[in-house]
Amino acid sequence: MSERRARIWVGIDAGKAHHWAAVVDETGATLWSEKIENDESAILTALGEILDLAEEVHWAVDISGRSSALLLALLAAHGQQPVYVPGRTVNRMAGAYRGEAKTDARDAYVIAETARHRRDFATIGVPAQLAADLALLTAHRTDLVTDRVQTVNRLRDVLTGMFPALERAFDYSARKGALVLLTGYQTPAALRRRGLARLTAWLANRGVRDADSVAATAMEAAQAQKTALPGEDAAAQIVADLATQILALDNRLKRLDRQIRDAFRTHAQAEIIESLPGMGPILGAEFIVAAGDMTAYTDAGHLASAAGLVPVPRDSGRRTGNLHRPKRYSRRLRRVFYLSAQTSIIRDGPNRDYYLKKRGEGCKHVQAVIALARRRTSVLWALLRDDRAFTPTPPIAQTA
Repeated sequence: MSERRARIWVGIDAGKAHHWAAVVDETGATLWSEKIENDESAILTALGEILDLAEEVHWAVDISGRSSALLLALLAAHGQQPVYVPGRTVNRMAGAYRGEAKTDARDAYVIAETARHRRDFATIGVPAQLAADLALLTAHRTDLVTDRVQTVNRLRDVLTGMFPALERAFDYSARKGALVLLTGYQTPAALRRRGLARLTAWLANRGVRDADSVAATAMEAAQAQKTALPGEDAAAQIVADLATQILALDNRLKRLDRQIRDAFRTHAQAEIIESLPGMGPILGAEFIVAAGDMTAYTDAGHLASAAGLVPVPRDSGRRTGNLHRPKRYSRRLRRVFYLSAQTSIIRDGPNRDYYLKKRGEGCKHVQAVIALARRRTSVLWALLRDDRAFTPTPPIAQTA
């Protein structure tokens, strides 16, 4: 341990409460293996001990999320550039070493050994302030959207057991007026007692659009059910509470969307990203978070491959030309390109023309959208490279 090595590799099995670091030399021998608390002083102490072991230190981490944020920030502050070793790779590489034990120390050793043998892992950089803000805001928005979907499903389930005709009458995921109605009236008897005229006025006073149509639909459902089901009073209270929660979530999502839009439009290339049809501020913010540093993509093919839009060959012997969907790619980046492509085909333009061309060639809807998404990765990459906004007609090529 007193001899200073030329090069070492450090594998870190990151966790929420603590990390485990293992250090191997050029022969694969373990030089250092210890548990490190997820605390600044503990990480700095371990960092100093590891840096004293060799002239050149290579770092590898299996998590690049919130649990390893402090670790990555301290490594960056000391001029160290870690690489990201995916958990799937660590799991498969573990079978190449002796033993079947599953411990943090062994995982850290496998990470270090994998980084020693492979030199093609992506580096991890500390995100800029804007990227970090957008990552937090978009992740919070995803959580709120998930909560809203779950709450709507619970509402429909309870309402089906109490008032199935009213549950069928409205789309509660998109109709705000129906949710406002449920905050005040949930049972057939209550709706009949209120009456059509007074119910219409009650809805109009609360800013419901097409109050007369909502009231008429609700009264029609109330007339169709004259039987009060067991547990109706308790179910009515639950329905009113769930409807109130959904309306509150809608207000939170509106405020959050404005916050994301304002933050996204401070990005230097936000106008370029948003100029691409179908790419609004929300998807644009998610693109910045998912894609990261655009200099990491040498061409449009690398960006499309990262998004899982490039088929992978599966050939063996005489069997050639077999392509299948990739398994290792950024799901979030693929979602951005797929949703933006699907939105872009609503209006006339080159995106819709290309989609219809693919449908004419026999592609199904999903296949045509994926083909369009692949084409749009090349367009967006070129726009960002040339620092220009999207135009329906391509620019005139100039001779060199």
